[in-house]
Amino acid sequence: MNAKERVCAILNGQPVDRIPVDLWHTDEVYQSLRSHFGVDTPLDLYRTMGLDRIVWLGIEYAPPADSGAPGERSGSTHFGAARTMWGVPLKEINTGTATYHEFGTPPLAQYDTPESLETYPFWPDPEYFDYDGLTQAAADASNDFAVTAPWVSFYEIYCQMRGLESALTDLLALPDLADAILDRIESIQTAMLKRLLKQAAPYLDMVFVSDDMGAQNGLLFGVETWDRFFKARMERWCELIHSFGLKVFYHSDGACAALIPRLIDAGIDVLNPIQHACPGMELASLKKAYGDQLVFHGGIDNQYVLPFGTPEEVREETRRCLRTLGAGKEGYICSSCHNVQAGTPVENILAMVETVLQEG
Repeated sequence: MNAKERVCAILNGQPVDRIPVDLWHTDEVYQSLRSHFGVDTPLDLYRTMGLDRIVWLGIEYAPPADSGAPGERSGSTHFGAARTMWGVPLKEINTGTATYHEFGTPPLAQYDTPESLETYPFWPDPEYFDYDGLTQAAADASNDFAVTAPWVSFYEIYCQMRGLESALTDLLALPDLADAILDRIESIQTAMLKRLLKQAAPYLDMVFVSDDMGAQNGLLFGVETWDRFFKARMERWCELIHSFGLKVFYHSDGACAALIPRLIDAGIDVLNPIQHACPGMELASLKKAYGDQLVFHGGIDNQYVLPFGTPEEVREETRRCLRTLGAGKEGYICSSCHNVQAGTPVENILAMVETVLQEG
């Protein structure tokens, strides 16, 4: 089986020769692996390492230069900082070993009524997404690798636009405002998804929905609040994605166990990243409870084991994930639990990948 066949077989509940192995990483880690293997492109790296990489493609936002609209890290400036396509200022943070872009002052912080949203100048226009560019990138990768695209979100975008504190209190204190903002976030991305999937679906296998709902020790808010604001919205997206014959790849960091039954009911197919250091996310119990309803992606701890463990500790962590989430060689795609961070030893990454190739 090649990488695409192996991943698609897992997605469809079909037999595989071994569990697939994926890898999420920062650009610094990619550069260290590229140098180690002497390859030139990401796809060359995935082939050389034997990865069953799920190629994750975002869609560029490319408004006309004279529109005044910001693009994704486009260099357009307002108040001295580049903005995302949603108008959120970005700050470049250099740690010495890695560079990250963090979100600055939330641009909707002073918008406190549904009516005030009409004056916000940076709502993205679905006409300005680069549909052809993403379609071509997906076509280029799709023969050898499974592809998921694009990145869409409800609450993560809300948090960026309102700030985390307001994003939490709005759901209780300003529900009408929360609905109005979420309605716009949903409608803009739904229009984009419909147009994109009409042309790109033949080259895609999944759509990536990212909505962090878990902190290290529990959900950010109660399941009743999720039901009130996100249940119907997730159901609509899952129905849309499934109508094109694609799977829903859902990402939530943290302790999100209490939400899993609701996510299954909404229609998700793949759950990532299985952060088992968090309470309620124990591997064997998740497999027992939901293994016949979900594909799990991730599992390999990158808070402690991957960056700070020995290669043998990484191998044992990988075997544990294979024995639990991958029991029966089904329903699991082994991967780092979110992006492997800068400074993680290359030998630890190779220990994870080689263990799956040999024992998966």
